[in-house]
Amino acid sequence: MSEWTTIARPYAKAAFDYAVENKDIAHWQEMLFFAAEISKNDTIKSLLTGSLAVEKLAEIFNGVCGEQLDLQGQNFMNVLAENRRLQALPDISMLFNQFKSDFEKEIDVDIISAVKLNKKQQTDISKSLETRLARKVKLNCSVDPELIAGVLIKAGDTVIDGSLRSKLNRLSDALQA
Repeated sequence: MSEWTTIARPYAKAAFDYAVENKDIAHWQEMLFFAAEISKNDTIKSLLTGSLAVEKLAEIFNGVCGEQLDLQGQNFMNVLAENRRLQALPDISMLFNQFKSDFEKEIDVDIISAVKLNKKQQTDISKSLETRLARKVKLNCSVDPELIAGVLIKAGDTVIDGSLRSKLNRLSDALQA
């Protein structure tokens, strides 16, 4: 997470609460993603860190975003510009997505395996994790042959390391102790 995450949190929460209240979560997610991508542009970055007047900065940023932002989205960008927080947009977008996942009781789970998992294995792991985490699970599977065998599962702050590489490392540490 970047240095802007702490600054971004209240803005992301306010945007999310507004989106929930107006039953417009998907639209707000799209607007924030688009604005975040704009803010990553090198030319725009230099404007955001420059000494441009707040009103002019908001006008330029909203102009670049164009029709991708509705009136409420433009007002949100104006507030960010007034507080010199447009640079926090990537973190605001990321946090908004986390709030959405929490709200919808979803979690992204990274599964790294030594070999490609078949559909049945993915389904079994998904069902087990849904039971354990009490959330709907979205799997992101990848392969890392260095694990030798087994899987490494990362779900938020939870890490389940069932790889042979990890077991061999623990055995090696125990033998050396």
